[in-house]
Amino acid sequence: MMIGEERILAKNLIQEIFRISSKEINLMEFCGGHTVAILKQGIRQLLPGHVHLLSGPGCPVCVTATGDIDNIIQLSGYRDVITATFGDLIRVPGSKSSLQKSRAEGNDIRVVYSALEALDIARQNPGKRVVMVGIGFETTAPTVAASVLQAEREGIKNYLVHSLHKLTPPVMKALLDSGDVKLDGIICPGHVSTVIGARPYEFIPQNYGIACAITGFEPLDILEGIHMLVRQIESGTPTVEIAYRRAVRPEGNLKALDLMNKVFTVGSAWWRGIGEVPGSGLKLREEYRAFDAATVFQLTPQDAAEPAGCLCGEILRAVKTPLDCPLFRKKCNPEQPVGPCMVSAEGACSAYYLYGESDG
Repeated sequence: MMIGEERILAKNLIQEIFRISSKEINLMEFCGGHTVAILKQGIRQLLPGHVHLLSGPGCPVCVTATGDIDNIIQLSGYRDVITATFGDLIRVPGSKSSLQKSRAEGNDIRVVYSALEALDIARQNPGKRVVMVGIGFETTAPTVAASVLQAEREGIKNYLVHSLHKLTPPVMKALLDSGDVKLDGIICPGHVSTVIGARPYEFIPQNYGIACAITGFEPLDILEGIHMLVRQIESGTPTVEIAYRRAVRPEGNLKALDLMNKVFTVGSAWWRGIGEVPGSGLKLREEYRAFDAATVFQLTPQDAAEPAGCLCGEILRAVKTPLDCPLFRKKCNPEQPVGPCMVSAEGACSAYYLYGESDG
């Protein structure tokens, strides 16, 4: 909620957006946290009708492919394995089951809040192999990398990581190359950008002529970012601007990047609704393969169909909205989710369900 001076600043930004915008504009917020904030704060309703906000593939749980979910469920079935995962993932349906169902069947699956917590579970259970499921973008990858380095220093050999980490700039390129949605500007992810900085997005205005702004998650942050984008678009001068200057530097967080680059190497990754995107995944480097669950358990990508009727893949590409899905609010709801976009707190379907978006 905005008060006092913030309310005045927000009003001024909205008035300026109305004043300078003169044409149909499509902006995509990449981050699921932005989608939630935009819907919760009613920001779409504050903008001119010709300025459209589209939700992109910025929910790491949502973009995890069904085949990868199936591999995690397979891992959880080994009797000598403790599976450690972040909370949202446990309810995401695979093709036949979920981690929640696997745990109900007696398998040891634990929700953790950090990779270091999973490492502590490995210390306490030397007779078990503890697999940390590495889900997330560049935000969480450095912390998982730090846990691998700590395990190596301590000689903890029963700690493994199943890296499904994904990189954001390559999938942005894949979306732009697909031409599925016409975009004029992108609200770049705030938390990711605290790690990678602004420079990795420079190819977007340079090669595609699309405006970029990095914003935080407060209403004033988002409005400032939208104002930046509209100004760039109307003036025909696309660039990368930072509206989240208190947290984001152009060069990023060099220590976090060093951690990530020391432990991981770049490879392809499968994205729900998008497919295989080259250079968009992080795998453990050869020297850390002893900690790599995919190598130890010989996991390979699986081809698995999406749940019948679920439009999560199209929603992640901004081709559809949750309101287009025939299952939304009917067969698919937070209590009985059909797809991950309804499971995750950052999923578009969950945000629409909770905050009552009534139009596309």
